[in-house]
Amino acid sequence: MSNQNNQEIKVTWKGYLSLAILVILFSGIFSSADNFLAAFDFSKLCGSFGQIVEGVTFTGKGGTGAKDGFLTALTLIPAVCFALGIIDVVEYYGGMEAAAKIFNPLLKPILGIPGIIGIAFVSSFTSSDVAAVMTRDLYDQGLITDDQRTIFISYQYAASAVVLNTINLMAPLLAIAPLAIGPIIVVQFFCKLIGANIVRIYLKFFNKKQNLNEGVA
Repeated sequence: MSNQNNQEIKVTWKGYLSLAILVILFSGIFSSADNFLAAFDFSKLCGSFGQIVEGVTFTGKGGTGAKDGFLTALTLIPAVCFALGIIDVVEYYGGMEAAAKIFNPLLKPILGIPGIIGIAFVSSFTSSDVAAVMTRDLYDQGLITDDQRTIFISYQYAASAVVLNTINLMAPLLAIAPLAIGPIIVVQFFCKLIGANIVRIYLKFFNKKQNLNEGVA
C-alpha cells in the first residue's frame, strides 16, 4: 500500500478517535496521574512485576553478562506484545490512515518521512522498544522505504524514549542541569531533529552521487 493510496482512503471518525486514544496512550501525558486518567497511560496499563523481596523483582539484583541481559529482555516482551495488540485494533478502525493524513504535513517537512510513521513517532517519546518494532513492521509491509527507515531510526537513536527516560532521570539531572525538565526535553528533541536531518542530507547527496555513477557506467 503506497502513501498515495493511504491519502485516497476515506478516514472515518472511528479512525480519528482510535488514533487520538493511541496518541494519548503513548504520549505519556497522564504518566503522573493517580486517578482514573491513569488508564490512558501506556506504562500504567502495562503495570509492573511483583516483588520477590522488597525492591527486587524476578530479575534479581547484581546480575551480569548475557544471563542478566536475557532476563532484562524478557521484561520487554509484555509491553511490546501489548502495544502491538493495541495498534492492531487501531489499524482495524482506520487509525493508520488517519495518522498518514494528519502527520504527513508535519513529518514530511521536518524529517522527510511519510505520515504513516506518525504512530511510531509518538510512541518513540515513551518507548524505544515499541517504536523500533513498529518501524520494522512498517518497512516489512513496504509502507516506508529503506532511506525513510534510516532517517527515522537516526531520529529515534539519539535520546531514545526522550520523555520517559528524561523523567525517570529527573533527580540526577536536576542536580547538575541549569534548566528545568521541560526545557531539557525540548533541547533533546531539537538535537534529535538535527541528527535525523544530517542523515537525511547525507542520504540525498549519496543517492544523487550513486545515480550519477550509474548513469556514467
